[in-house]
Amino acid sequence: MIDLLIKLLAPFFAKMGVSIADVTSYSNSLKGYIYLLLILLVVLIAVLVGAHWLAKKGNRLVLRWSSVVAFVMAALVIVNMICYGPMYANVSGMLNASPIELSDDVVANSRAAIQKAGEEGMVLVKNTGILPLADNTKAINVFGWDSVFPLYGGVGSGASDASDAISILQSLEDAGFSTNGSLSDLYRSYCSERPAMTIKAQDWTLPEPPKEKYTDELIDEAKSFSDTAMIVLGRSGGEGADLPTDMNAVIKGTYDIRKENLIAAAVTENYGYTNASYTNNGGYDDFAEGETYLDLSRTERDMIDLVCDQFEQVIVVINSANAMNLSFVDEYDAIGAVILAPGAGATGMEALGQILNGSVNPSGRTVDTFVKDFAEVPSFNNIGNFSWNNVDDLKDQIAKSDAAYEGNLAFVDYAEGIYVGYKYFETASEEGAVKYDDIVQYPFGYGLSYTSFEQEISGFDQKADTVTVKVKVTNTGDVSGKDVVELYFTPPYNNGGIEKASVNLLDFGKTSLLEPGKSEDLSFVIPIEEFAAYDGECLKTENGGYILEEGTYTVSVRSDSHTVIDSKDFTISEDRVLEAKDGLETPENLFDYAKGDREYLSRKDSFANLEQVLGAPSDERYHMDEALKQAVLANTNAGYDPKLYDEASDEKPTTGADNGLMLKDLTGKSYDDERWEELLDELSVDDMITLINIGGWQTSAIESIGKMATTDCDGPAGLANFVTKNYGTSYPSEVLMAQTWSKEMAAQIGDAMGQEYAAADNYGWYGPAMNIHRSPFAGRNFEYYSEDSVFSGKFASEQVNGAAKWGVYPYIKHFALNDQETNRESILMTYAPEQAIREIYLKPFGTVISHFDSDHYVMAVMSSYNWIGEKPACADPELLQTVLRDEWGYRGMVISDYNGSYGYMNSDACVRNGNDLMLGFGRADSNQFKDRDSATLQLAMRQSCKNILYTVANSGYYKDASAVENTDGMDRMTKLFLTVDLAVGGAALLSELLVLILWLKKRKKANYVVVEE
Repeated sequence: MIDLLIKLLAPFFAKMGVSIADVTSYSNSLKGYIYLLLILLVVLIAVLVGAHWLAKKGNRLVLRWSSVVAFVMAALVIVNMICYGPMYANVSGMLNASPIELSDDVVANSRAAIQKAGEEGMVLVKNTGILPLADNTKAINVFGWDSVFPLYGGVGSGASDASDAISILQSLEDAGFSTNGSLSDLYRSYCSERPAMTIKAQDWTLPEPPKEKYTDELIDEAKSFSDTAMIVLGRSGGEGADLPTDMNAVIKGTYDIRKENLIAAAVTENYGYTNASYTNNGGYDDFAEGETYLDLSRTERDMIDLVCDQFEQVIVVINSANAMNLSFVDEYDAIGAVILAPGAGATGMEALGQILNGSVNPSGRTVDTFVKDFAEVPSFNNIGNFSWNNVDDLKDQIAKSDAAYEGNLAFVDYAEGIYVGYKYFETASEEGAVKYDDIVQYPFGYGLSYTSFEQEISGFDQKADTVTVKVKVTNTGDVSGKDVVELYFTPPYNNGGIEKASVNLLDFGKTSLLEPGKSEDLSFVIPIEEFAAYDGECLKTENGGYILEEGTYTVSVRSDSHTVIDSKDFTISEDRVLEAKDGLETPENLFDYAKGDREYLSRKDSFANLEQVLGAPSDERYHMDEALKQAVLANTNAGYDPKLYDEASDEKPTTGADNGLMLKDLTGKSYDDERWEELLDELSVDDMITLINIGGWQTSAIESIGKMATTDCDGPAGLANFVTKNYGTSYPSEVLMAQTWSKEMAAQIGDAMGQEYAAADNYGWYGPAMNIHRSPFAGRNFEYYSEDSVFSGKFASEQVNGAAKWGVYPYIKHFALNDQETNRESILMTYAPEQAIREIYLKPFGTVISHFDSDHYVMAVMSSYNWIGEKPACADPELLQTVLRDEWGYRGMVISDYNGSYGYMNSDACVRNGNDLMLGFGRADSNQFKDRDSATLQLAMRQSCKNILYTVANSGYYKDASAVENTDGMDRMTKLFLTVDLAVGGAALLSELLVLILWLKKRKKANYVVVEE
């Protein structure tokens, strides 16, 4: 009955963004209690009805009321059993969290940092001279529905409460401009809210009014109001879905997010996609066949035609974190300026008006390559769904063992290898494989200013282990401004040798505000290993590794990835294989299973295999061979055998000891302190299981060692906990942050965000996210920094260190290769060559860890949903142990992404392979440790617990000794339940007593009347 009800309510849950797997898991754990409650309710109804015949008239009220009281008391007991039983992790996490009370100073600090990010992060990509606007321009006609309902962030963990955010119109008004209220009223009346976007359901409608809505009267009024117009276009994205690459199919109800050709509209609806054309658009399709969500719609094109025909000065504002096709802006003479303004959080949009009036000189740069044709992006045919076509038997086996399994087995090929973003376009152009200007509109690192600058390499020094570069920047224009220094290198490449891009970012910096005529020197010290390439094919190394090949290396200062300003050369006289330092392991090939049986893009012979490799997967690619099937099965909950991990030589650790240590005694102690072993001896097996499994936005209290319960929060956009409903200031998308190209800005954002977390007494931060913009259509690009691994790592490093100073432990995520949303919970087997894995996808994480101040602060890591080849990332020992801990020296905890089970997220497998904490509530069957007596398992759990405890004990939670001393008292949940239990139980018993007293009085009176007679 409950299962049927869940199926009936499935559409409702989908619209709310709630996972059906979660609902099923909850219902399974609560079925016994629910059935007991229903049985008691049936008994109650029977007693209430039967009392008419079973009791005398005077006794009916007592019987009925007593049965109601008995039911209330029984229900109270059952609710307590549920809340302190299967739902304890959820309820305690919500009720024990401290309410957030941020001071005005803390909030003001955040809002100031966010506004500054907007000022430095908005990018001016086109300006024919109309900006800044002339002093006599005081009014602006603002066109585009997005102008009244702009995007401030994204959907999912990167979402935040932007209800008090500064809007586009407010920004213009604050900057001294008046705006046309008639236009704004048109947009508000046409569609009063943004189409729904949740993790589980997406409405890709673009609610732009058709041209018929712009009446002659409205346009005449607008022309009288001002000769200046602004057009605002927006594109949303979010966790849970990638952006559609065929909007015409979405409109017709045939678009399949799983990319298995065209399917029935009913099936499409099940995946949350809705019709994208408004009925009052005249019945036309808003997109032609093959046009993407990031192209202009027909309605938008009509509006732009109208505006550009009627107004002399047109400014276009792009409110999107995904790189749109902006080739249209060069088709209209009237479009004189284009500004990129992605989700700006609470106050970032304030910068827009300031840029228009010239009080802020834009200094942002692009963090992606903007192209004129998405089909030219190397990942275009290899993102989305590619489902294995011969795995029904395997899917059946998984589904029988795990109700949470979503019924798909898919793969994605990173066919482009290391040639991601600008690295592809620059290298393919140099090799003559593509015509750069025909494809690229705005290069990576591109941006304009209201002034001009000169840059020159004023100092260059090569040593054995470093290259030092000094760059002099001079403001040669008429107004003050900031400039960005972008340092790239070009390595020697031998045809058919180790793959290398012709242009690679080395480092970057931003000047202070330079007055006209003033100069500033920026210095960069580059470790020599930053010039090395990874020899994944073992062309010059025995087992793979980083190698600095002999030859000439060119270091260049560029205004963007394509335009060279100045350069210097240095020479490496002989090949040099790099070895690890400080006792760490030297990298060598680990991920052969991630390469798969396929070919990847190669620079050899001027990208001779380009057409073959970058096309869609061949029919044969969809066929999984039997050996791979068995390997996949072994890593699912259906085929997982924990005994395969058991080592006969392992001995069970001590558990449940009484050594007199509390967790607070280890605060400030090193990871290698011997007392950790004494503390870990005090944990029981049940303690370890609780600590590992109950990790959903929290870590559990462990009484035996006096560990307090803690809370963690999403996400990249600031303090946000949908469980406790605690929200802080809304921070901008990571794209806007990154567009500042300022390490100082990154540190300031981290510092301000960390201060909010500390003020809220919440020190676990699910962020920042640093996966790669492999494709412009990836749903979570808004919460990832850029298409470049070096840039992402250096920027994230500053933000992480800024937050950690407040005692915050950031969970850098999602580790690793989590660069698309389609099938992310459906055993998404990600294939890439070792070189690309290390140089592109692991690089940002390694950079953050290597630059983290681990002597004073702690951090955490979040693993990802996807699989790396045949292994789930959350249970991949090469990733989570060898690379993370042995090669990089990381010390701290690793948490899974949300533990929905999904057929493979298995607590036993995770802890044995380096994932310490499960981001969930311990409900699923896959959370149950069924090999509890295994010495190997207990040792693995002990290690996981050490990693969790070390992180928490050295965080802000343990900075206040008095707060720690009070952790043995009654928690907020228990106090609340005792209060409610006493109140409800007391009221029920009191009412029962009153009813009995009244009944006795009535009965006594009745007896008295009889005697009198």
